Amino acid sequence: MKHITITMTLILLLGQMVSAQETLRFTLTEAQDYAIEHNKTLKDARLNIDLSERKLKETVTQGLPQVDASVDWMTYFGYEMEFNFGGSETSFTNEQLNTAMNNTMNNYQGIPGVIDPVTQQDFYVFGAMQAFQAELQSMMPPNTIKMTDASTAKLQIGQLLFSGQYWAGIQVAKLGKEIAAKGLENSILDIKEAVTNSYIMALITEQTIETFRKTIDNLNTIKGHTQNMYTAGLAEQTDVDQLSIQVTMLENTLRSMERGQQMIHSMLKFQLGIDHQTQLELSQNLESVMAGINPMSLPGAFDMTSNSTWQLLQTQEKISEKMIDMQKWTYAPTITGFYAYNQKLLTTGFDMTPNNMAGITMSVPVFSSGSRNHKLAQARIEHDKALLSKSMVEDQLQIQHKQLVLDLNTAVENYESQKENVIVARRVYENIQNKYEQGMASSLDLTQSNNNYIQAESNFIQATLSLLQAKVALNKLFNQL
Repeated sequence: MKHITITMTLILLLGQMVSAQETLRFTLTEAQDYAIEHNKTLKDARLNIDLSERKLKETVTQGLPQVDASVDWMTYFGYEMEFNFGGSETSFTNEQLNTAMNNTMNNYQGIPGVIDPVTQQDFYVFGAMQAFQAELQSMMPPNTIKMTDASTAKLQIGQLLFSGQYWAGIQVAKLGKEIAAKGLENSILDIKEAVTNSYIMALITEQTIETFRKTIDNLNTIKGHTQNMYTAGLAEQTDVDQLSIQVTMLENTLRSMERGQQMIHSMLKFQLGIDHQTQLELSQNLESVMAGINPMSLPGAFDMTSNSTWQLLQTQEKISEKMIDMQKWTYAPTITGFYAYNQKLLTTGFDMTPNNMAGITMSVPVFSSGSRNHKLAQARIEHDKALLSKSMVEDQLQIQHKQLVLDLNTAVENYESQKENVIVARRVYENIQNKYEQGMASSLDLTQSNNNYIQAESNFIQATLSLLQAKVALNKLFNQL
């Protein structure tokens, strides 16, 4: 058993080591696709779409049948309700009694052949009988109804029949879902741009590091040759020291660039949504990336409607229009209907609640002291603000387009000139190096030409980065990343 436990532990540790040493290789396009799938910001944007979908469904369900069920129970603690039919006697004067009797006898003539006309004696007999019944009733004990425990199960169905706000609310919820989708599109463009820039920056840094390594190796070779010349008495110690200082400075710069490369890879991993312990390799070089982006080409005419920011503002404008409609519908009535069924589980001896009930309610807004009018005015102001924001963004997009085109043209010109400068600086450096090896140039001349060459390489690399970034920004504006 102990051996099995040790074996399982070793398997788990090996599995963790393999997971920690996992290597992912991406081209630029593959990196963009992977980031779209795994980037955490985009996952949050997708959750916003799911949330807006749920809000839309919630809004729709408010106009669908609503069913509520309830069960209640109550006790009256044995309370008894008393009904006493006995009453106090009423006294009338003789004149009132005679008047009432004469009026009755004059108005009631009986039914010929069935009941003869009423006589005064009949009237007295009837009165005596009524008095006798009243006397008996007053002598009866009071009636009581015991209030026992009661329990009722209720099922009620409600249905919205008419509400203008409901239909306007559905339209607003649909547009809210559309805004969430546009927000996801904007986030995807942002992530694509960020991944592209980080990928390019990593490649440029890698190329720069390789250039510095070659330069350091070359200088170390020259330094060794100079040391031999110094030993032979053909060079001075100053020559050796100057080359040593130059190599040390380049090595310090190289280490700083290697640390910077680690940070760029860490940033790229974050953008891709992968663990920081995962090994990341870029399977493209700078030349192939430039060929894919084609930074020298300019896109066609700028179609503002294809820009994701403009599309988002267009949707917000539609929402502001629907909000005006929603506020207008607050002046209209709302009609609802319901049906309720009550099942009496326990009932008292006195129960007047029916089992079935149905009804329709119409709610008519009458007076709100201007509240609805102010809300409608606010909705119209918000719509005007949306139109103004859209107009401002249209102007800004036009200016941005012109600026990005100018930036790209400038970057192309600078790239071409810096590319030529690198060729010239390398040729000068190689020439000075040959002269130095032949004793026709000093170490100061060699160091200076090497610095010029390194500076030319740095300028070219920066020009390459600026060119690619300008093209990426322009492609993003055209929604073509």
